Amino acid sequence: MLVRIVKMNFAPDKIDEFLANFETNKGKIRNFKGCRHLKLLRDKNQVERFFTYSYWDDENALENYRQSELFKGVWAKTKLLFNEKPEAWSVEVFCESP
Repeated sequence: MLVRIVKMNFAPDKIDEFLANFETNKGKIRNFKGCRHLKLLRDKNQVERFFTYSYWDDENALENYRQSELFKGVWAKTKLLFNEKPEAWSVEVFCESP
């Protein structure tokens, strides 16, 4: 299992546009082959900062998504709204509480 965390900061006047795009596509992303989980998180203190938190079967599943028309369309709209360069991490679950 691979966990993908992406940190994104948006211009304040672009947040609603980002949220609308996410709302339109979240079901498609969640149902993409190999995606097991998708959450959108928002920083409590910096409301322009969001994180996507997704679980993938493995690196191949994530890469298949990243090469898909779905990702390319979502990302093309999303990247226009940033006010900082996004950051991304691929991590493995190291320890999980019961």
